[in-house]
Amino acid sequence: MNQEELLYGQSSVVIAVALFFAIILVNEVGYRIGRFVQSRTDKEVKELTGSIQASILGLLALLLGFTFSMSMERYDSRSMALIEEANAVGTAVLRVQLLPGEYQAPAMDLFREYVDLRVSIGQLDLTRQEDRQSYHQRIVELQHQLWALAIAATNDDPRPVTTGAFVSSLNEVIDSQGKRNALLQMHVPEAVLLLLFFVFVSSGGFLGYSGGLRGRRVFAPIVLVSLLITLVVFIIVDLDRPKRGLITVNQSPMVDLSEFIQTYYVDP
Repeated sequence: MNQEELLYGQSSVVIAVALFFAIILVNEVGYRIGRFVQSRTDKEVKELTGSIQASILGLLALLLGFTFSMSMERYDSRSMALIEEANAVGTAVLRVQLLPGEYQAPAMDLFREYVDLRVSIGQLDLTRQEDRQSYHQRIVELQHQLWALAIAATNDDPRPVTTGAFVSSLNEVIDSQGKRNALLQMHVPEAVLLLLFFVFVSSGGFLGYSGGLRGRRVFAPIVLVSLLITLVVFIIVDLDRPKRGLITVNQSPMVDLSEFIQTYYVDP
């Protein structure tokens, strides 16, 4: 789905730079139109133009805050999902010791590979679909093997305080992985971003038009405002792109868990 969208596959830097130059260009066009109709426009219309300009800037601020909040919320959700998955896997690894002796070594081997795969896929760009699909298939296979092992262990030891505790934690591992995958696919709707960009560009054009009506060019302030807007848009888009760009979810909880398992694991 993401790959069919117009903007999702584009670099956040490219989007920000294109938006910046679009605002400057439309501002210049608006200024020239304003100068052209300046002599035909009375004072009341010019004052009304200033009021409309303030309204557009207010709408711009509202959309900006709304979109930034959406992207930040999704970033926080992905970060929390990673922590929850690392905690769930860590708990399941510790409960391996509750299994009958013959199941502990195979379960620990499966968990070691499982965590390594989760670390690897966590650092893989979402646009690399073939590589991600390959990792995902192996992860699903490991989940099935762990579940089969848990069933076999339950048949040998059906006590809820031993094997039952492991089964419960394994179920949480599988659920947390599904939740994290779902959150990776959630981002700010492209229609919202396109509306935001349209308002930005329109605002630049209207500022230029208003300046043209008054016969005063305010190029330096316009460039500064456009640059600030572009930086905010860059942050919004970058927050909304999991695993690429400058702002990415910190993978250290899962990496630390992998290192813990390597240190913790001892052949029983």
